[in-house]
Amino acid sequence: MKTIHYIPRGVCSREMEIDLDNDVIQAVRVVGGCNGNLQGISSLLVGMKREEAIARMEGIHCGAKATSCPDQLAQALKQG
Repeated sequence: MKTIHYIPRGVCSREMEIDLDNDVIQAVRVVGGCNGNLQGISSLLVGMKREEAIARMEGIHCGAKATSCPDQLAQALKQG
């Protein structure tokens, strides 16, 4: 099991942790941000392969921001 610790940039969330086992997401924890939305996203990601999650979330914007919490989760997965 591997845990990715990531400090997001440009979003309301302050910290992200993603547990991976053989490139399959086991758990996602996010501090800050829109709690209900992030709980939903985290739940949907469990069981998903890393590359699929990156493909689905990378490049999503939040309003006028150049990034979003899903995009930052993708960046965390790419880094880890």
